[in-house]
Amino acid sequence: MTDTTATVAEQGPCRTGPSSPAAPSRPGLTLAALGVAGLVVSLQQTLVLPLLPRLMRTFDASVSSVAWVFTATLLAGAVATPLLSRFGDMYGKKKMITLTMALLVVGSVVCALSDSLSVMIAGRALQGAAAAVIPLAIGMIRDTFPREKVTSAIGVVSATLGVGGAFGMLVTGVVADRTESHHPVFWIAAAMAAIGLAFVVMFTTEAGKRTGGRPDLLGAAILAAWLVMLLLAISQGNAWGWTDKRIIGLFIGIAILLPFWVFLQLRAREPLVRLRLLVGPKSLQANVASLLLGFAMFAGFTLVSNFIQTPGDQVGYGLSGSVLDVGLYMLPSTVTMLLFSALAGRFEARLGAAWTLAIGSFIGGLSYVWLALNHGSAADVMIFSGIQGIGFGIAYAALGTLAVQHVPMEQSGIASGINTLVRTVGGSVASAATASILTADVIKNTSVPTVDAYVLCFVIAAVTAGLGAVTAASHGLRYRASV
Repeated sequence: MTDTTATVAEQGPCRTGPSSPAAPSRPGLTLAALGVAGLVVSLQQTLVLPLLPRLMRTFDASVSSVAWVFTATLLAGAVATPLLSRFGDMYGKKKMITLTMALLVVGSVVCALSDSLSVMIAGRALQGAAAAVIPLAIGMIRDTFPREKVTSAIGVVSATLGVGGAFGMLVTGVVADRTESHHPVFWIAAAMAAIGLAFVVMFTTEAGKRTGGRPDLLGAAILAAWLVMLLLAISQGNAWGWTDKRIIGLFIGIAILLPFWVFLQLRAREPLVRLRLLVGPKSLQANVASLLLGFAMFAGFTLVSNFIQTPGDQVGYGLSGSVLDVGLYMLPSTVTMLLFSALAGRFEARLGAAWTLAIGSFIGGLSYVWLALNHGSAADVMIFSGIQGIGFGIAYAALGTLAVQHVPMEQSGIASGINTLVRTVGGSVASAATASILTADVIKNTSVPTVDAYVLCFVIAAVTAGLGAVTAASHGLRYRASV
């Protein structure tokens, strides 16, 4: 048997000590609750993407400014995920999942009441903290599930990242097609988050060892600072000018804070990010693959939404679609992602998580190659959507297992959190980078990006997914003898 099944099965769930009760009597309900929570969290990440063109008009804001409605969620998730994962190992994963789902409800309500871009960005940042749900759920599965069900259960929860992302754009499309306001979309998000919260409270149980210790709040603050600087510099470089003193100042700040943060993490007794789990011999390639996959998937979600809504009769490309059309064109991705994420466990059992991830990433890259070459009709976009769903459905299901299979049980939460952190950073950079490219190459006398700018972004996403496939395959080759 290969790496995924053998390693996870051998370790099995941890049930020793007074803080480790028996496995839940209803693992099916527990998995359903965690799956619903993961679906709602991933749904809210992409919920705003079809709305971005409308928000530009509503708030009279530029592409790069409105992009922060999406980027803020990923940025908050990047900072909150390792911190809350650490809290999960310290105080209990159910408590932290409950907290993050509650923050998702509050953030959704703030967005639903917002009448300014700044307030909406603040609400989206609160929503972003819920990104920690996925690694916390994976840790809970390893703590409580029978060992023969761990691999498939992790695959189900991991796959909600892609399924919920695609489904979120469909939900927004249906709602936005019937209203001119963004408020109803977020009221629906709040209701769905409340349902997810109720499922977690009713159907999950607390288990696993407690590690104790204190959280690294200083590390979290410095991480947030240099990530904000990085994303602000990338997104505003073209608008301000790459030689502008503000951009130079941001890069100088990064050059100071990043090494200082690494120094603190290496010296801290209980660091926010255990760099051994980030760059250790069996973790580095998994985390690099996660970074690249996050970039590729979120770049696609951002680009395709704007491309579909570009008025083709006015600028010579685009599908002149509505917000609803965005969701409908991405429906094949939702369907194929659901199907192939369910099959991913079988692939992992035969091939191992690393090779399964490599195959999924490669297929995901092919979808962007198709879109770069063929983007003139609705059928082209729907073919892209279907292929993308196959690739990312397989890849994301495998990624959750690969992130934790080589770490001790008591570190599964933080290991999965670190993997989610780098994936979220990849998505954040994708959002900022694609916005920068689109604003740099516009049709003369307009603010509309050229079709060449979109094609360049599609190619970059394809290359990034391809690099993710190579990285995962390299991991499979390197450790085939030990797994």
